[in-house]
Amino acid sequence: MNIFVLVKRTFDTEERISITNGEIAEDGAEFIINPYDEYAIEEAITVRDEHGGEVTVITIGDEEAEKQLRTALAMGADKAVLINTEDDLDEGDEFTSAKILAEYLKDKEPDLILAGNVAIDGGSGQVGPRVAELLGINYVTTITDLEIDGTDVKIVRDVEGDSEKIETSLPLLITAQQGLNEPRYPSLPGIMQARKKPLEELELDDLDLDEDDVEAKTETVEVFLPAAKAAGRILEGELEDQVKELIDLLKDEAKVI
Repeated sequence: MNIFVLVKRTFDTEERISITNGEIAEDGAEFIINPYDEYAIEEAITVRDEHGGEVTVITIGDEEAEKQLRTALAMGADKAVLINTEDDLDEGDEFTSAKILAEYLKDKEPDLILAGNVAIDGGSGQVGPRVAELLGINYVTTITDLEIDGTDVKIVRDVEGDSEKIETSLPLLITAQQGLNEPRYPSLPGIMQARKKPLEELELDDLDLDEDDVEAKTETVEVFLPAAKAAGRILEGELEDQVKELIDLLKDEAKVI
């Protein structure tokens, strides 16, 4: 089975993020594989181990993204592809990413493509479905269970706290939701093996694309951190006085009553 996983390098949102000159400061920031993409990688490896084939992980970015691809290889993926756009693109959006990925995949005859449900930095959840549309294949989002029998596929997907069962067929693109599996940690042997696994680096020219073909359809107007939350207050005094003060605060300051 020919399996591909779409991977994104994202900020580690567990770490402190700062804004400098209207942009997220990368100096000192920690970068990771988008956590939802880890579910996709794990599921791809599981499917390969059960049905045979090969798992290729793909990302778009600069040379710094090689670290995340090597991590995916250490988890168990077979091959990696870095589409380096550092010298070609200043900005991109979901259209840009989907166009580039679909152009790479169009002649690869994928049986199964996996992606994370959303990226924790943008949260749009658009890239996977857009790639499927450009390739003209079926897609199902937010899946929590996957069963493949030949070309027949049975899926359970999360629908806002409930579940939906779907039957479809390969070729197929799916996006992984939390609960699909438990992503493995790279083992020491896996890390050593990852150094020897193939990692191909391409540029837009290699895909017969230029900047106009993948020009972003959206514009980022402003980047800012959420407003700081006010410190909590502890009311003191007799219970009756606290209740009266709380009502006044809810009415005059919070303006919720």
